[in-house]
Amino acid sequence: MVKALTALEVRGHLGEILEEVFYKGKEYIIKRGKKSMAVLMPVEEFENYRKQREKDMGIFDQIRSKNRSYSEEEVAADVEEALKAVRKQ
Repeated sequence: MVKALTALEVRGHLGEILEEVFYKGKEYIIKRGKKSMAVLMPVEEFENYRKQREKDMGIFDQIRSKNRSYSEEEVAADVEEALKAVRKQ
């Protein structure tokens, strides 16, 4: 479970928190007031996330390049048609 900490808590215990992240793989959301501002996570996990995101964006780029000849209206109509078909099932 990801634990939320305030920026003030992080400031006061940064060394301990970094050790928990590095050695125990813990993750933290850092908040200022009620607003989530950042995440602390192990570097390895972050690198895996970035690699996966890069792969995903590559797939999106391929899809975009194959559909350049279609207008937004044509794509929206196709999506709407597919949604209706799925909802019928």
